[in-house]
Amino acid sequence: MSRKMLIDGDVSNVSDEDQYDFDLFVIGAGSGGVRASRFSAQYGAKVGICELPFHPVSSETVGGVGGTCVIRGCVPKKILVYGAGFGPEIQDAREYGWQVNENVDFDWKRLLHKKTEEIVRLNGVYKRLLSNAGVKLFEGEGRIVGPNEVEVIQLDGTKLSYSAKHILISTGSRAHRPDIPGHELAITSDEALSLEELPKRVVILGGGYIAVEFASIWRGMGSTVNLCFRKELPLRGFDDEMRALVARNLEGRGIILHPQTNLTKLVKTEDGIKVTTDHGEELMADVVLFATGRVPNTKRLNLQAVGVEVDKIGAVKVDEYSRTSVPSIWAIGDVTNRMNLTPVALMEGSMFAKTVFGNEPSKPDHSNVPCAVFCIPPLSVVGLSEEQAIEHATGDVLVFTSTFKPMKNTISGRQEKTLMKLIVDADTDKVIGASMCGPDAPEIMQGIAIAIKCGATKAQFDNTVGIHPSAAEEFVTMRSATRRIAAAGKP
Repeated sequence: MSRKMLIDGDVSNVSDEDQYDFDLFVIGAGSGGVRASRFSAQYGAKVGICELPFHPVSSETVGGVGGTCVIRGCVPKKILVYGAGFGPEIQDAREYGWQVNENVDFDWKRLLHKKTEEIVRLNGVYKRLLSNAGVKLFEGEGRIVGPNEVEVIQLDGTKLSYSAKHILISTGSRAHRPDIPGHELAITSDEALSLEELPKRVVILGGGYIAVEFASIWRGMGSTVNLCFRKELPLRGFDDEMRALVARNLEGRGIILHPQTNLTKLVKTEDGIKVTTDHGEELMADVVLFATGRVPNTKRLNLQAVGVEVDKIGAVKVDEYSRTSVPSIWAIGDVTNRMNLTPVALMEGSMFAKTVFGNEPSKPDHSNVPCAVFCIPPLSVVGLSEEQAIEHATGDVLVFTSTFKPMKNTISGRQEKTLMKLIVDADTDKVIGASMCGPDAPEIMQGIAIAIKCGATKAQFDNTVGIHPSAAEEFVTMRSATRRIAAAGKP
């Protein structure tokens, strides 16, 4: 039999007589790599995949099936967020009539043990998914030695060589460590998820997702947290109004913010780690977390030797179909540094399989992708922020907002408020952006994302009956625009 594959932009019949060991060999068994492997196998492809041996903390020699998200990212992080949320919830419960003892103990090691049990379970689930799909899994480090040849270095140093019609790179990314004196004293998010002891004093450098999430986690568990970041507000790239509310919420929960601040030196002392900022301030910490971005995992793949182009940070350059500069080699997920989210890697893996083995050329669609920041309370968005809408608008932009105290807080006395926002194109009435900071924001925003992806108008939002009493109903009851912003160049 012959199998149809996309070659040089055209689908042509490729005979099995070409004698490749595999139709597809995947390097990296994270979320994207596993999805691409399974779906390609379902189309009838013979697929091999390699991954480093399992360990909660990654390095150049250990990793694990499931990748960053499952083992040392989204999943264990969300487990810790759940754990951190109970402390404030217990405080709030008193106002709801629950008689709670003043001293409520928290067992970090028990939570850590349960977290590790779960990621080990998921590692096994992902291995079974590959096995059930007929994908051959190799444990070891993969590298590319030719346009159609990969090498797998096993744990004992033995090298195995395989030929493949197509090679897919899905090796993800790794935490970046800034080069400041004493940087070896700091940890990254990998280690933060596996600390043996809960730190009493924490200094975090960074203002992105990981920084604010771990600030919320540790503060919720009772730690003293200092958060240092370079901009005036955390979460650069998100809606400014939402960023300001997140900052207020972090401070309201006792996190000490240091805006427009960088770290210049870390020194180990008898009392912990002495952290010096670029303002000359000195902070003491048991743990210093670097949450300063991530870099693609490409250094050891031998890409330059085979002609695969990368950008200045090492991200693999790809076209609209995830194809590299070498026609037989493809790349998806964080290693391409397009939109570094697990569901996006899954989508890119699905589109790759359709394109190459499904006889259905399909481009990943990176528009209107919802996302969430799991700070406490969380932030979630889809589509354009107010600033992005103004920048790209050809007509007027309508901004609808609603700020309110969640019903739960009216009894507990917690002062946090929820903010919801819709961005509307005035000419078409289409909702082009939505954001929310408050309890359950990610759960609500997933539904809003479907509406925006379908091109829903503000009138359709308004004509939708709300669920009462709920926070979500505010998205269908914002009748009057908070402001109208004229298109650039218009009076």
